[in-house]
Amino acid sequence: MEVPGPVSRRAAAATMLLRTARVPRECWFLPTALLCAYGFFASLRPSEPFLTPYLLGPDKNLTEREEPKPDHLLVLRVLWNDFSVCYSSRPLLCWSVWWALSTCGYFQVVNYTQGLWEVVMPSRDAAIYNGGVEAVSTLLGAVAVFAVGYIKISWSTWGEIALSLFSLLIAATVYIMDTAGTIWVCYASYVVFRIIYMLLITIATFQIAANLSMERYALVFGVNTFIALALQTLLTLIVVDASGLGLEITTQFLIYAGYFALIAVVFLVNGAVSVMKKYRKQEDPESSSQVTTS
Repeated sequence: MEVPGPVSRRAAAATMLLRTARVPRECWFLPTALLCAYGFFASLRPSEPFLTPYLLGPDKNLTEREEPKPDHLLVLRVLWNDFSVCYSSRPLLCWSVWWALSTCGYFQVVNYTQGLWEVVMPSRDAAIYNGGVEAVSTLLGAVAVFAVGYIKISWSTWGEIALSLFSLLIAATVYIMDTAGTIWVCYASYVVFRIIYMLLITIATFQIAANLSMERYALVFGVNTFIALALQTLLTLIVVDASGLGLEITTQFLIYAGYFALIAVVFLVNGAVSVMKKYRKQEDPESSSQVTTS
């Protein structure tokens, strides 16, 4: 028989509290046991006692003897000499400049594409396929990278012109993505954008490595990556951050399209000058030989 009044209400509240309190007690055991097991097996290192003797074996060329500290000034001098030698090569400098500039723009586009798509087609209004588009673009980019080995072209002669034309295509895809207003056109433009970039960055990486000794790979690619990230940080502060211009996402992508178009113009001019110089050098020996025979 239920007793009316505040006493019965307190008893009912206490009963409900006990019932709800039992649920956490029953649910905490399994996660806690899993966490404890994970911590145990993560800390369990059966190879640890044998690791040092293995590394000190006769075929590993390691020793327990403490080596003298290196001369930091000498290290910096050697580093600077390697830097000067690497970037004194005009082909390597050209490909490295494009590598750093395009990587900066690529990171900006990839980082803020989702925001642009949200403006074009809000996720609350319709089904979106952003993840699928990312997967498809990665897959097709990998296919393009595989196919690049079958491209027969003299990159030493036409490399800068090719970089210019493809950079212009990248600028066009970013511009279309920004102004189309249709999510499927944005998706298609993004896929083409990533395919072109992945194709070119593979070619650029190969051309840079071809002009280097293996010992200098880390130096050059590290410097190129540092410059790309520094430029990206600067571009983000100016265009995106509220302390800078703080532009809307559509205006940002218009600037990114102009950024790639500027890269295309610079490499077009530089490539045209290089091709003209190369053909003039080829014509000079022919003209001199004709004068000699006459």
